Amino acid sequence: MRKLSLNQQSLRLTAVVALLITMALPAAAQQKEILIRNATVLTVTNGVIENGSVLIRGTRIAAVGPADSVRASANAEVIDATGRYVFPGIIDAHSHAGVVGSVNEGSLPNTGMVRIHDVLMNEDITSYRQLAGGTTAANILHGSANAIGGQNAVVKWKWGKPISEWPIPTAPAGIKFALGENPKSSNWNVPSGQTRPYPNTRMGVEEVIRDAFVSAKAYMASWDEYEADRRRRLDPIPPKKDILMETMAGILRGEIDVHSHCYRSDEIVMLIRVAEEMGFKVKTFQHVLEGYKVAPEIAAHGAGGSTFIDWWGFKMEAYDATPYNVALMYRDGVLTAVNSDSDELGRRLNQDAAKAMKYGGLTADEAMRLCTINPARQLGIEDRVGSIEVGKDADLVIWTAHPLSTYARVETTLIEGEIYFDRQRDLAMRESLKQEKQRLLDMEKAAADLEKKTKKTKKKEVTR
Repeated sequence: MRKLSLNQQSLRLTAVVALLITMALPAAAQQKEILIRNATVLTVTNGVIENGSVLIRGTRIAAVGPADSVRASANAEVIDATGRYVFPGIIDAHSHAGVVGSVNEGSLPNTGMVRIHDVLMNEDITSYRQLAGGTTAANILHGSANAIGGQNAVVKWKWGKPISEWPIPTAPAGIKFALGENPKSSNWNVPSGQTRPYPNTRMGVEEVIRDAFVSAKAYMASWDEYEADRRRRLDPIPPKKDILMETMAGILRGEIDVHSHCYRSDEIVMLIRVAEEMGFKVKTFQHVLEGYKVAPEIAAHGAGGSTFIDWWGFKMEAYDATPYNVALMYRDGVLTAVNSDSDELGRRLNQDAAKAMKYGGLTADEAMRLCTINPARQLGIEDRVGSIEVGKDADLVIWTAHPLSTYARVETTLIEGEIYFDRQRDLAMRESLKQEKQRLLDMEKAAADLEKKTKKTKKKEVTR
């Protein structure tokens, strides 16, 4: 018998252990399959498959194609989607849902040390309602009170699961910047007991951002010097760790993506210039209502535009907007998406995407990308979500009609192969709750009638 090398023995042992682990798993974990068949499959990245099927195995998409080419095991759960449309889960690149208390730590112009993840809760009913609108993932951002705000969290709306299961672990870290009226305190009051006299102007906002990176570079240099001295065995004293400066250094190293709230074109160009001066990139401009004026500059910088399509006029810097902004940025090479900034709008981002066909003439394929693969790319999660492709997470939505139609309604929403919203189940639950409420009301009425009758009887006995 040929003697195996140490490496071959190790590989064989690894294979045996993997087999034993697989055998030890429950049958459901090994074999769980869902077959969605006979639907119109809107893959987003690989066209439309008429009378198509999608096979889910575990948490991933295992097969996509014409119905007669996709095979499932005998024990697979089958969802007959005849006459229905299967679409990737919608991704919202700008949300504030699920945050406990104020979304703004407004006491300082730079609060890059705080994290939205620390104040998320899984009981916000708006996350369930967004599932009912086909939205499965979102970028939860700090507010716009600061020139540099807190760090964001990219999550899936896993209603009913603990918050620890919501974040997408492979999503790049991100942080919120803000330009314009909000960080210069034009539209909000500093909370009682807090003082923040600076900045009060747009130039002050710019200075806060530039100074943060000047300080971060000095901080990084002090640590570089310390490490060099330590390698030379000079027994140096390490610099003091600074959480805020660590965050700023992370941006400069490309480890933390910048998502910047903005409206005016002059400020968009300002941040691009500061970023290029300091040596970092802006990942996305959020809201970016005047992006159409400087779209070539945004594209040249490599930033995306995550925007509203027909919200404007709600403050001075939002007046010079147009619903054609989406198409104009898209045509100029900006990676463009529609976002909500609203719990309510987060339930109908498909309709906002569809408006870009009217305002700017985007095709249906281009419009569908605005709320799926484009925001996924902006958030660095396109390898997992945003399109229907083999190997991606099974985040899928079954619609009654084409999702760009105003008549479309969500029937079923799945995240990683698990149903989180089902319209029929929801309606049955509502009916059950309605009946239970009526039962309790009847009991309350019966108790009140009995009490009234008892009092009447006692009154008669007293008068005898």
